[in-house]
Amino acid sequence: MDTPGQDPGLTHAQEAAPVATVFVSDQDSEGVIRQSLSDLGIDDAEFKKGTVETATAYLATQPSPRLLFVDLSGVDDPVVHIYELADRCEPSVSVVVIGDRNDIILYRDLKNAGVSEYFFKPLIIDAVKATCNRILNDGREHSPSQRTGKLVFVIGVRGGVGATTIAANAAWYLAEKKQRWVMLVDLDLHNGDAALQFDSTPGHALSEAFEKPERVDRLFLERGTIHVRERLDLLASLEPLSESTTLAEGAVLSLLGKLLHRYRFVFVDLPSIVALGLAQVLHQPSVCVLVSDASLASARELSRWREWIGPNSAERRTLHVLNMNGADGALPQAEFIRAVGQAPDIIIPYDRDIAIASKFGVKATRKCAVLNRGLARLLRDFTGETDGPTRSIFSRIFG
Repeated sequence: MDTPGQDPGLTHAQEAAPVATVFVSDQDSEGVIRQSLSDLGIDDAEFKKGTVETATAYLATQPSPRLLFVDLSGVDDPVVHIYELADRCEPSVSVVVIGDRNDIILYRDLKNAGVSEYFFKPLIIDAVKATCNRILNDGREHSPSQRTGKLVFVIGVRGGVGATTIAANAAWYLAEKKQRWVMLVDLDLHNGDAALQFDSTPGHALSEAFEKPERVDRLFLERGTIHVRERLDLLASLEPLSESTTLAEGAVLSLLGKLLHRYRFVFVDLPSIVALGLAQVLHQPSVCVLVSDASLASARELSRWREWIGPNSAERRTLHVLNMNGADGALPQAEFIRAVGQAPDIIIPYDRDIAIASKFGVKATRKCAVLNRGLARLLRDFTGETDGPTRSIFSRIFG
């Protein structure tokens, strides 16, 4: 940690170390830190599960990075542990501490011990990013290319509830009617229907991106993506059923990080069976849209998914879209809400026209007024628009 009179230059060992190493005990905090560093162009950060004690043991044998995050959550005598960490760190490392105590005395003690900053949870991305930017640029004002992309996961809690239809139409409207740059990623590599929604033919770029994430650069994305519309791109693969694929979380995180540098919105059509293996991915700063119908099975699965994903945080939240409300076999709305325990955020009533049009893709479903009204409310949430006069705003979008 920096102390007066010590040379702030990098040592030979630090030159070989990652720019940043992060020891954190919870996935939400990791997601915020990961995005903050990615926004600043730091692609070689090293993430490890653990607290300040884990960091101290690790740095006893490893070179110190330029920027070190350590977690004090649940640690007794935190200031003592920070001094022990200082004995292991090289003098020029900058330490950012996170924890679960909003305590001004602790903050002062940590600053006196030489830490650069202390944040208590839940972390706020703008504050974390500003601190990282200041540290890594030696206090100079610096404005690297900032990522402003928003990550949206769309998960059907069970098959056949219309998650792909909602993901494809939401992406289309944001690109065509709101003129946002949008990417839609279909993570069902064997049975995905996102390409069918746009009358497109999936290739193999997506599976290649996961097999060799280091190859994904601007040229790869330009050649491998399907350009659906001027501002809407698609990444989808249709692999042989005989070839099993397992998505490594590191490869998925790498791809999403690169996409979020290029697009204002990145939609991920995420099959439930795939999502269960991507817990770390789902804890990135994002909006997770859970789509259900009003069946008893959906009510059960929705509750299980909410429990598995966990509560909302400052940077990550879950929305529920109740689709096809009132269809044959659906629970009455009040009964469904009682079974789930809370009301849905968006309700899209069952409409026979939507059921027919969804078989023909976005060209057909974009003409369905009932679906459009439901999507309008969803997109208003994504874009941060207020409930202004409906006619003046949304007639321009869905008129």
